[in-house]
Amino acid sequence: MDYILWVKDHLASQEAFDTFGIANAFSEAARQIALNIAEGSARNKSQFIYHLKISKSAIRTCVVYGTLALRENMIDDEAEFESRNQLMEMTKMLGALITSLQKNQAQSDEIEDDSYPQKNW
Repeated sequence: MDYILWVKDHLASQEAFDTFGIANAFSEAARQIALNIAEGSARNKSQFIYHLKISKSAIRTCVVYGTLALRENMIDDEAEFESRNQLMEMTKMLGALITSLQKNQAQSDEIEDDSYPQKNW
């Protein structure tokens, strides 16, 4: 959520001069990070993992938009560096959460497999 506001704050004054629509697309990609996490959290574990991976894709999209915004002089080097650092931190957090969920999912699958009696045909 903080990143959405960061993008809005840094690009709000540029929207009138943004002939390529970078500000709007950048804002949408930032929103998709949070929206996919929220959407997935209401689902089962495998669907949550899927939505987290979509959020990671939105993060990569934001890296590209940050670079474009820098090249179009919509943000300065310091802002692009700050953006990239925030995105890297989110990537690490999402990656750790995905790994944890996948590990727990694999353990749950093993327990379920062991709880059913084996039939010898």
